[in-house]
Formats: sequence, structure tokens, C-alpha cells
Amino acid sequence: MTTVSTTRSTTSDTRFAISADGTRIAYDVTGPASGDARPVVVVEGALCQRSMGTARALTPLLSQDHAVHAYDRRGRGQSGPGVSPYTVDREVEDLAAVLDAAGPDAVVVGASSGAALVLEAARAGVPMRRIALYEVPFIVDDTHAPNDPDLGRRTRELVGSGRRGDAVKLFLRTVGVPPAVLAVMRVLPVWRKLAGVAHTLPHDYEIVLPHQQGRPLPDGCYAGVTAPALVIAGGKSPTYMKNAQAAVVARLPHGTLAELPGQTHMVRGRATVPVLREFFAG
Repeated sequence: MTTVSTTRSTTSDTRFAISADGTRIAYDVTGPASGDARPVVVVEGALCQRSMGTARALTPLLSQDHAVHAYDRRGRGQSGPGVSPYTVDREVEDLAAVLDAAGPDAVVVGASSGAALVLEAARAGVPMRRIALYEVPFIVDDTHAPNDPDLGRRTRELVGSGRRGDAVKLFLRTVGVPPAVLAVMRVLPVWRKLAGVAHTLPHDYEIVLPHQQGRPLPDGCYAGVTAPALVIAGGKSPTYMKNAQAAVVARLPHGTLAELPGQTHMVRGRATVPVLREFFAG
């Protein structure tokens, strides 16, 4: 049984890690006031940043006994847009810079495309003690139609022509948000924030689209991942998403699958943090 500290959590002011290409990556740290808790780095999915995403959902509970390092991926929030052209390798370097700041005992949790980014970093040999992956958004069989491999180009064109809202709408329709929900979202204050980071959507597409074509994951694709990995699926998520998580576990040398009853692709702290605590304590 994991012991949970009741020590008050404190949050740092914004700090900056410097990525390999010189881009400043903004992060903050929330954890027990004692300062000796194990660091956890949270990697956000598409359109999210540390003020509105996975970190916001997990930090209130996870920071009771871990030092939660929440960062803005490049081009979002207070992080720089990048001083070199975008590639997935640049984002891997960003994560490595935050991990370096967090310290050698750091563990990582990524959600959605953020989980796919964590896998890319692990494949590249970025040292991480343990990795937790919440619903990597792959399509690996015929239980869901493949996503359009041209989504990145289409989105860049929409953003380039000033149609940021349409770029967000395209993404949300692609991930299955119902039209009625979309109509409501477009009049809410959050829509402006989503549109503000629409230019980063092609980054997420570059990470995930190769594995959203309805084909099985290649043999050996994660054979070099040495860190123990927990792959989490929501119990109410669609079949294709559950199948993708099982496929990722099957390719990981040290992977374990956990299904959270009643959960969906949206990360909720009360359901997720107990599972993370148990895994990170190992």
C-alpha cells in the first residue's frame, strides 16, 4: 500500500529549460514543501498546455507525494516557438531538457499524443526511470477508419490563411467530437485558447499519423525501450483505442496494461492518480 503524504504542496514560479537547439521550454514544479519527493514530468497531448490539460487534472492529487513538473511543449504557453524547423526529434530534445532539470530519478506520464512523444523519446534512448502512457492515439486495425495522412498539410494551410478555428474544428472532428458539442465549444472562452495553439497541431500529427493508418505496429518498433511502462486504457473508450493500447504493450519489453473502469480519453485525476502512484512506487 502506498503511503500518501499530507504535506502541503507548493508551486514554483515559471522556470525554463533550454533545449538542444536553444529553445526555452517553460515549466513549473508542484510538490510537497519538503522538496524530497520523486519528480514526475507530465507530457501534454494536442492543444493542451500546463495550465489546461493533463497536468491540471493530475497535479492536485499527484503533487501530494511527487514533485510534478508540468511543461509547455514548444509553441505553446510560455515556451518558445522553436529556433529551428520542427521535427519530432526537437520535441524529444525538449522533453530531455525538462527531464535533465527534474533530475535522474524522474518518471514520466504522457497522455494521448504526449504519450506517443514519450514513446519516441524512450526509443531514442532518453533516460526515464518509468513511463506511464495514457491512451496512445494509434489506429492499428480495422475497428476504426484510418486518419487522413494529409492532415498536417491541411492544417498548416488553414493556419497560414488565418483560419485557426477551422484547424481546431478539423482536429476535433477527426478525434470524434460530436457536431453539437463542437457548436457549443466555439462560443466558449476556451475556444480562443485552442485556436491560439492551432499552429502546433501539425506537430502532433507528425508524431501519431504514421501509426493511425490501420496497420499493426511494426515488429520490434519499441524493442529498445528499457524503462518499465504502464499503458492505460479507459474502460469506456472505443474498441480501436483499447486495441491500440494492447498493441503497444505487446511491443514493449517491459509493458503492463491497465484499464480504468468508467474512464474515457479524458484524463481524470481521481481515477488515474492511484494507479500512477502504485506504478511509480515500484
